[in-house]
Amino acid sequence: MVATAIMLDQEIRTASIHFPSEDVQIRAYLAEPVGAGPFPAVIVFQEIFGVNVHIRDITERIAKEGYVAIAPHLYQRIGPDFESGYTPEDIQIGKQYKAQTVAAELLSDTRAAIVYLQSLPRVQAGSIGAIGFCFGGHVAYLAATLPEITATASFYGAGISTWTPGGGPPTLSRTAEIKGIIYAFFGTQDKSIPTKEVQQIQTELEKHSIRHRIFHYPGEHGFFCDQRASYDPEAAVDAWNHVKQLFQKNLTSPKQ
Repeated sequence: MVATAIMLDQEIRTASIHFPSEDVQIRAYLAEPVGAGPFPAVIVFQEIFGVNVHIRDITERIAKEGYVAIAPHLYQRIGPDFESGYTPEDIQIGKQYKAQTVAAELLSDTRAAIVYLQSLPRVQAGSIGAIGFCFGGHVAYLAATLPEITATASFYGAGISTWTPGGGPPTLSRTAEIKGIIYAFFGTQDKSIPTKEVQQIQTELEKHSIRHRIFHYPGEHGFFCDQRASYDPEAAVDAWNHVKQLFQKNLTSPKQ
């Protein structure tokens, strides 16, 4: 079912779609500008709370900027269609699902999302970015290792330097595989991501000469999410401006 929404800057349309990944049909939320295109594309990675209202809103905001945006359900294999709010109970359920994810499957599903995007005639070839928040920030860092991903924005991705989904060497150990540019955003009061871990990420990016920028905000985990008590409007606006700059400079935008 497709719905059309009128945004401030550009008309978009949204849809709930499915695409195949190995033996699973992955549900995803798709938002795209109305127009002939072609448009660059951006994959949006969810928090532990699923593709909820916040993630759908971000997906629509990205479409409003002139990108085909898709938010795959990262828990499709273990908790189909799961989405929640931000209560303590929701956090516990989200963490349980997160603990069951596997890096190889997340990468496989991301590749499948890329194949789906590339099959759309209005998606511009060779112009795919990624953005993720919370658990999705970690997944975005992981997805940045795929050669098709040109630009990545990772928001407060916990555990990048200490863990990888499903076990094995931490995701940080794959930094050398990143081919594009990555922006990473952290709150200095984030108890989930100690300053030491942020420094480890920066050191590894510098070590492998990965194009990057690290942004620090005087906030807590989830400072970008207007559904959380930790929301910081000033930091969110500044971070969003950097995201728009990242995608505008590194994903070729066609004249419309």
